[in-house]
Amino acid sequence: MIKKEMIAMLLAGGQGSRLGVLTTRMAKPAVSFGGKYRIIDFPLSNCINSGVDTVGVLTQYQPLKLNSHIGIGIPWDLDRNVGGVSVLPPYEKSTDSEWYTGTANAILQNLEYMESYNPDYVLILSGDHIYKMDYEVMLDFHKANGAAVTIAAMPVPMEEASRFGIVITDENRRIQEFEEKPAKPRSNLASMGIYIFSWKVLKEALLANSDQEGLDFGKHVIPYLHERGEKMYAFEFNGYWKDVGTLNSYWEANMELIDIIPEFNLYEEYWRIFTKSENLPPQYIADSSAIEKSIIGEGSEVYGEVKSSVLGCGVTIGKGSVIRDSIIMNNAVIGNDCVIDKAIIAEGARIGNKVTLGAGEEVENDTKPQIYNHGIVTIGENSDIPSGLTVGKNTVLAGEFELGEFEGATVPSGKSLIKAGGRP
Repeated sequence: MIKKEMIAMLLAGGQGSRLGVLTTRMAKPAVSFGGKYRIIDFPLSNCINSGVDTVGVLTQYQPLKLNSHIGIGIPWDLDRNVGGVSVLPPYEKSTDSEWYTGTANAILQNLEYMESYNPDYVLILSGDHIYKMDYEVMLDFHKANGAAVTIAAMPVPMEEASRFGIVITDENRRIQEFEEKPAKPRSNLASMGIYIFSWKVLKEALLANSDQEGLDFGKHVIPYLHERGEKMYAFEFNGYWKDVGTLNSYWEANMELIDIIPEFNLYEEYWRIFTKSENLPPQYIADSSAIEKSIIGEGSEVYGEVKSSVLGCGVTIGKGSVIRDSIIMNNAVIGNDCVIDKAIIAEGARIGNKVTLGAGEEVENDTKPQIYNHGIVTIGENSDIPSGLTVGKNTVLAGEFELGEFEGATVPSGKSLIKAGGRP
């Protein structure tokens, strides 16, 4: 039997519904980030930088783009004969088949995979957070305390604490109580959804709770172990960590990359972020262009102005166009003489000539104000936006459109126009 000290199980099946049309055709961990990366690159890079060379990636929702991005793990040095990266979708068993119904249920369904490595420890990760973390340091802390489970936790503002699982610890960081999204939190130390379990403890807890509906770590496994009096510790993390689960947090995290002194630095040599890179030509910056404080991906052509924005790979910005405070993903094409303010434009979208995005006053979105807010214009993957259109704030457009569909060639602020289909 192959023996690994610690293996990682990376939960990457999330639909990411709070990202709206960005996740219509892909799982949240596959969404582009920071020009050339995808969100899952960050936990995968943390694994290999921390010496964890065996990673199971649990996929479920719209896995095609995620699976093709991970491949056999070459960019992260995870193409190993023993270990490496394995994509683990739900599968049909001899008696029944079921989707992953909760975080711990997904792990339970892959007991056989974990047992094949006979690990001492299992690291549980989420595939949709942006951060750098040395899991080896966390493992040392786990071992030093003889812990059954160690939960990575970080201080959050007290007013936000009710959104998280909250841990209450003693002076040695041993967890005394765990509260899942409490209405009145008694601590501001929030669980990051990163756990190290001693393997035998994890296996026993999963099997003992296997009949729980939607088996979840925060709701079932952690409380079960706490009731049994297992030694549980909180490993405090004080670095940059961002849950990019909403359009606004996703937009903010991208914008933070282009600060003069970025809070999250992509350029550190000792902790590199690896990704699958296409064979693209270098950027082309025309003499008619002007670029200020922006990230420009490989293979992009810029003929207009780009200010405080993040451009993916293979993007084209037409002559006379002005892009401000925006995220433009891979292979999007922006025509000539456009004005684009605070927009998120998904992969492969085409914006015609003389299009204005982000015009007028801010009005609440008419269908999903909890998703489309903060004045952001969102354009779905492979959408076609016709020349001459003016689009207001808090809007979402996805699909192929003709100018004749719009009265006065305008989409007022707060409108949602989502068509089924669109270019493949």
